[in-house]
Amino acid sequence: MDNDQEFPTAQLFGSVAKEYARTRPGYPPQLFSLLSSLTPHHELAWDVGTGNGQAALQIAEHYKKVVATDTSEQQLHLAQPRPNITYAVTPPSIPEHLLNSIVGPDSSVDLVTVATAVHWFDLDKFYPQVKRVLKKPGGVIAVWGYSKPSVNLAVDAVCERFSERVLPCHHPAIKWLVEKYESLPFPFAEVQSIRMEIEEEKTFEQFLGLVKTSSSKVVREGLLSEEFIRELEAAWGAPRHVTRTLKFPLFGKIGKA
Repeated sequence: MDNDQEFPTAQLFGSVAKEYARTRPGYPPQLFSLLSSLTPHHELAWDVGTGNGQAALQIAEHYKKVVATDTSEQQLHLAQPRPNITYAVTPPSIPEHLLNSIVGPDSSVDLVTVATAVHWFDLDKFYPQVKRVLKKPGGVIAVWGYSKPSVNLAVDAVCERFSERVLPCHHPAIKWLVEKYESLPFPFAEVQSIRMEIEEEKTFEQFLGLVKTSSSKVVREGLLSEEFIRELEAAWGAPRHVTRTLKFPLFGKIGKA
């Protein structure tokens, strides 16, 4: 589903897969309860761009079977197995016959989810696939993501300056995430928007890992300097093992084919 073969997400996040799994926030249970309430049937869900399966694990609590796909084999190696989850490595663009064999035939999927990944996809190819496999009527697609967390005034100020400096070095697809998916193309009958908050306790090392996995391109180009890390640690204002509360704005769209 990648939208740029020169900068594929399998390489982008595969190189930091372990750090990503260790530091990335989870999603609130109420999100999955909401999604479950919107589908009349709970037989099959397809979690696209599943990464290490963060969303798939919670979806599996509401649906009999979950197919969780990703282009990154490294990410999927870190996914936790569940009896009702099938993990599968897929090419960036899935041919119709492969889609049917991995996910299911036309009009067979109750719920399609994309957690903090849809901005990487070739939407012109992905959305028609979603419309083909979603049940009619009743099938639901939900796409969501989160933006940088708020910690405290000092840390937030350092991160804002850093974001302004590195934003030009991010992949162009990041603009949809920065805009909280407001301008993201979404050719579905929108049921409602997602507006929630993720709240987690993190140590400084975990927070730094979160920054490092925001884009491996940032790390690769040396923009995460020692000077920045020292400035960030000073703003943290406590020993590295002390946790602080991070609040991530969570946003997205829910629609029907």
